[in-house]
Amino acid sequence: MTQMTRAIGVMEFGGAEKLQVLEVPIEHAGPGQVRVRVHAAAVNPTDTYIPAGARAARDTDPQFPFVPGMDVAGVIDEIGDDVQTDLQIGDAVMGIVVPDHAHGGYRESIVLPAGSVTAAPAGRSHVEAATIPMNGLTARLALDLLDLKPGQVIAVTGAAGAFGGYVVQLAKADGLTVIADSSEADEDLVRALGADIIVRRGDDVAERIRRHFPDGVDALADGAVMDTLALPAVKDDGGVATVRFWKGNGERNLRFHPVIVRDYAENYDALDKLRQQAEDGSLTIRVAGTFAAEKAGEAQQALARGGVRGRFVLTF
Repeated sequence: MTQMTRAIGVMEFGGAEKLQVLEVPIEHAGPGQVRVRVHAAAVNPTDTYIPAGARAARDTDPQFPFVPGMDVAGVIDEIGDDVQTDLQIGDAVMGIVVPDHAHGGYRESIVLPAGSVTAAPAGRSHVEAATIPMNGLTARLALDLLDLKPGQVIAVTGAAGAFGGYVVQLAKADGLTVIADSSEADEDLVRALGADIIVRRGDDVAERIRRHFPDGVDALADGAVMDTLALPAVKDDGGVATVRFWKGNGERNLRFHPVIVRDYAENYDALDKLRQQAEDGSLTIRVAGTFAAEKAGEAQQALARGGVRGRFVLTF
């Protein structure tokens, strides 16, 4: 008889209200894999695309269920063959998930490549650990693609958000100068994250940045998805990291880097470095609130209303 585990997903598309409790087959860890008993799963904007059907738009015969979720934290309960790891059964861990049909983070048991899982930061709860992997790796990848040197200047839009906030902190840890945007209400937060200079957010943010750096900044991490509005802030031949697959418009020989986090989904070294930085205080963990897993639809709706600082987390 097939063993089952609880998941939160959709059996039809239509948005967050279609999320429901499901039973899906439990899997066993194969070669190079570990299985995690999930205690917490973060809720990210990208998660909302799955119940809306955006990820299956080209699929003429979608095979349900679809389970969202890219961040998990919990306890290892099975280790497959040929796994090179110091982790043991019972260890608290965090991991990144690349969703594929029923394989998403909103489930109580999930099998992941060993490279997608590392120890949770010491002294942190499952809820806190679940907020790190996807956004942290996205920020790390953005900075690696931009390939800046200590002392260079990066501008960050959406600095109060999860991705933008991690970019600010990781950039400072890399020795960069950071100029970041903020609303008046978020200014203390962005300053606490470590931004060297703060400018008011808005459609004219590029002009505000140029007042501080008349020749333009070396690079931009566009967490606010401002696209062309933010480009004038960057010097000719500068770099631009984008988060919604935008490849730019080719102007002024700017180098555009769409940041696709699945490219780092098995980058164990990068993930474990985030664990270390969370332990030493280089990364600030921000939990906006928790929801019982069966309330995932409410969590996604609350996220969609905007103004969330940090991440909502589902608890199992």
